[in-house]
Amino acid sequence: MKPGLLESEKLRQGMDYRVYLPPCYDEHPDQRYPVLYLIHGQSYTDDQWDRLGADEAAERLILAGEIAPFLIVMPRDRLWEQPKADPFGEVLINELIPLIDRSYRTIPQRSHRAIGGLSRGAGWAVHLGLLHWQLFGAIGAHSLAVFESDAPKIEQWLEQIPPEARPRIFLDIGDRDRPPILQSAIWFEQLLTRKRIPHEWYLYSGYHQESYWQAHVEQYIRWYAAPWSEAEFDIIEP
Repeated sequence: MKPGLLESEKLRQGMDYRVYLPPCYDEHPDQRYPVLYLIHGQSYTDDQWDRLGADEAAERLILAGEIAPFLIVMPRDRLWEQPKADPFGEVLINELIPLIDRSYRTIPQRSHRAIGGLSRGAGWAVHLGLLHWQLFGAIGAHSLAVFESDAPKIEQWLEQIPPEARPRIFLDIGDRDRPPILQSAIWFEQLLTRKRIPHEWYLYSGYHQESYWQAHVEQYIRWYAAPWSEAEFDIIEP
């Protein structure tokens, strides 16, 4: 895991982030890779997905040949405000993604870039994944807490995405999650169903806690990596 700090005029303390590199990254200097952006929950930091075992799950599955290799970027959101008051999303889109694409051998295409998060991080994943659908081919929302300021706009955002360009969407939550968060996730799932937008939806047994996400992290990693087939991993020019 490689730590990094993005210096940004919009963030007083900059943006801390971590990057997971697949085991073959240094062995194949001409190979380029997909990227998964994973966002932590409120009151946590960029180490949360690391602590939950996202990188270990990816490493294990890559070494077993069950998924193709890819990078994971875990940025830190310090402010915990609604999107209008928190520049985290703007910095991630306009500064962090270009930095990662310059610094690492990525495949800078939406088909090879995904975004996901848990709790508040899932709110960011939905917010950024729908508003910037040209950048992301998949959105993962784990124990989704939709931003209050986003709720009136999400249906319009969905309608603005061409049907052929809709991102893959994965939703899951524990059936004993906090009532407002459970209702938030169910509301979004029902909206997708009503709009006939394809998605995966899982209501598992569990609470709003790290043991729940840790129990499902391998499933998450498999889902994100599913479309990144080995056949696409010849030498790809940027």
